[in-house]
Amino acid sequence: MSPPDESSSDDVRDTGPEGSGVVSWLRWFRHTDNGTVVFVREMLESAAVVAAIGLVLFAISGVWPPMVAVESGSMEPQMERGDLIFIMDESRFVPDAAQEGTGIVTYQQGQQSGYNSFNQAGDVIIYRPDGSAYRTPIIHRARFWVDEGENWYDKGNPQYMGGADSCQELPNCPAPYAGFITKGDANDAYDQVSAISDPVKPSWIRGTAEVKIPWLGHVRLFFASTGVPVDVQYQSQQPAQVSPNGTQYAPPA
Repeated sequence: MSPPDESSSDDVRDTGPEGSGVVSWLRWFRHTDNGTVVFVREMLESAAVVAAIGLVLFAISGVWPPMVAVESGSMEPQMERGDLIFIMDESRFVPDAAQEGTGIVTYQQGQQSGYNSFNQAGDVIIYRPDGSAYRTPIIHRARFWVDEGENWYDKGNPQYMGGADSCQELPNCPAPYAGFITKGDANDAYDQVSAISDPVKPSWIRGTAEVKIPWLGHVRLFFASTGVPVDVQYQSQQPAQVSPNGTQYAPPA
């Protein structure tokens, strides 16, 4: 690829303004036909547009980054791997049906009030598992709320209890503290049953998923695979499983 043409449109080489002041240089930079300067100017204008869009999205969402990519398929068919998701601070517009003291509507509350998000009742939340700043955040649906010390076995769906027959057979039951029980729509167990996370404290929640843009998240996933820090994307995690030697592990997305 050849470098930009540095001559002006009338074939006269344009190397700078006539004056030497800052204003003269800025005026020359804005209006010159010098090929190299035109190329740089267009790149800067494009970057400014992207930055402006990002700032507008941040102003709306209250979360940075306001767009995140889905890594795996545990929220299918509502979210697919590679979807780009616009997220919002849960305190921005609090629904009437939200859990008291939070901006989150659970699946059970959504069923009662008619509140839906991504084709099912309740909010899809982005949270840090166990509150860790070092683990990949997870996109799953808030299923119901538990109070500290609560026996929540009868509150949940037996289908998602991992085969347990009572609270005593469940991890995190009774609840060690108040928080949300969560689950991926495509998963067969609650996150708190399959060792993905303890009950999700409100302070662990980054925001709620609001809008899906199919496929565009693949761009972020590509950069992540080439060394971009994992925190620029968000994982819709599969439940942990147990290997033959008893070690827990998360299956590949």
